[in-house]
Amino acid sequence: MKDMMKDIMAGAVDRRRDASGDPLGPNSEIGRKLKQYYDGLVSDDVPDRFAQLLSQLEQAEPAQKKD
Repeated sequence: MKDMMKDIMAGAVDRRRDASGDPLGPNSEIGRKLKQYYDGLVSDDVPDRFAQLLSQLEQAEPAQKKD
């Protein structure tokens, strides 16, 4: 019984990895594209208007805490 469970578990691990050892298999390209898109979003500058609004919010918060 234990040997059969080991074989089942080994097969599950093998199915998760293709011949190149990539855990995503055919979805690797999708993962790479998503990471590339995310990295592009993170590196974008914050628009000036949004930065101004954040600054105003930070200034307003301490005033509210004093009240």
